[in-house]
Amino acid sequence: MLSNTLRRMTRPSPSALPRTKLIAQHMRMSTTATEPTVLFESNAAVRRYILNRPKKLNALDESMITALRPKIQEWQDSELCRIVVGDGRGKGFCAGGDVETVIRNAANEKTLHKSINYFKQEFELDHELATLRKPYVCILDGYTMGGGVGLSAHAPFRIATENTIFAMPETKIGYCPDVGASYFLPKLDGELGTYLGLTSEFVKGRAVFENGLATHYIPSRRIPQLLALLAELEEPTMARINAAIEDHYGEPLAEEASNPYTGELRVALDTAFGHNSIEEIMESLRDMEQSHQGLVGDWAKKTFLTLEQRSPTSLKVALRAVRLGKNLTLANALRMEMGIATSFLTGVSSDFATGVTKVLVEKERDNRPPWSPASVEEVSKELVEKFFVVPDDAAPKLELQEALGEKAHNVRPMEFGLPTEEEVKQVVRGEHPQSGAVALTLGEVIQKFRSMTGGKHGVEAKIRDIVARRCEEVADPDNHHCLQWK
Repeated sequence: MLSNTLRRMTRPSPSALPRTKLIAQHMRMSTTATEPTVLFESNAAVRRYILNRPKKLNALDESMITALRPKIQEWQDSELCRIVVGDGRGKGFCAGGDVETVIRNAANEKTLHKSINYFKQEFELDHELATLRKPYVCILDGYTMGGGVGLSAHAPFRIATENTIFAMPETKIGYCPDVGASYFLPKLDGELGTYLGLTSEFVKGRAVFENGLATHYIPSRRIPQLLALLAELEEPTMARINAAIEDHYGEPLAEEASNPYTGELRVALDTAFGHNSIEEIMESLRDMEQSHQGLVGDWAKKTFLTLEQRSPTSLKVALRAVRLGKNLTLANALRMEMGIATSFLTGVSSDFATGVTKVLVEKERDNRPPWSPASVEEVSKELVEKFFVVPDDAAPKLELQEALGEKAHNVRPMEFGLPTEEEVKQVVRGEHPQSGAVALTLGEVIQKFRSMTGGKHGVEAKIRDIVARRCEEVADPDNHHCLQWK
């Protein structure tokens, strides 16, 4: 009698079974050699892809792209699919592209076309994901670099966790940020995008969210609960999905590292990387090292040495791409990057092959690869121009459903993220559609954004940081301390 009672008490209820199944699937990290490199799951209206090369940190290879593209199209057309979720097994969402295979194929004239086609297929997949007509939620629970950024950067919902490590590491290996980086990096506040694209520096944990690279932050342990809740939504509108993710937010812990890109260091970063030549950027960093002590001086010295380690050709090509991409559509940015990739693969510069060989294959990560040209000064304007003026028959034409994409993708990638610096400027100046003609105090600006974002977590800290750097207080006739944009 007692044993029967205990069995009834411990038996899960029918409603709990889907949630228990999702939790078990998320926690199961092992995989076998016979498993596919991408797994696909359906749960109610949710369709989920899971990148499944954990030993390679889910680096995106050709087989994964080939598996993803028809499935994404199937979900695009399916009335049963209401939400698309992207996820990865193990310690990474996706740590980049399979560039070792790319360089190996590029070294042989008979297989060069495979390398070029890899980038074509990857960029087309990125555009398809960016223009999905279904809500797209990307879970960046681990390494999210290069190709992984391309899969996620344009999603309306990008979730960072304490495990997230974000980077665009291409200049380390003699290449240039791609997968739409020339489009999304300039949209970050100030010159943060330029800095990340040139230095290949990492951003970790909550700072990925605070700096606009993710739209939300939740602890990793809550991901299974979130996935179960998304599957239970009867009408998964964008607003309801956003609210569901917000409900799983994790408050900062005492032991968490703080966002490094704030205060005086952020002012220094925007100043140095606001220049339009690598030479001027490095000169500015050298000046800061000599004129500032402490945090800024140390950062300037470290950053200068970092740039000296990177491929000079990559630095100049990347800077120009980011500057041009600021005024391009995503489709045209990808087309420009296809030309850049083709130029690297066809020998306009040998640095991509050199970097992959030395850094990834031979793992000489502490030594500067033998870049050619070896210095920034030796990289001519004529050489840089070759990456942007590519013969029509050299680079393949990307097949992008541009008309459909422009019409369907009516949610900005930062629609559900923290307020941007540009938005704060518009509110302070009275230029925002939801701002009035009256000057506002700091408290009023914070309250305005709380209202505009539905009480989003992290808003107050973001507003305070931007205002401290970019505004000054001016007393009005009633002696209220109103904000004025510098």
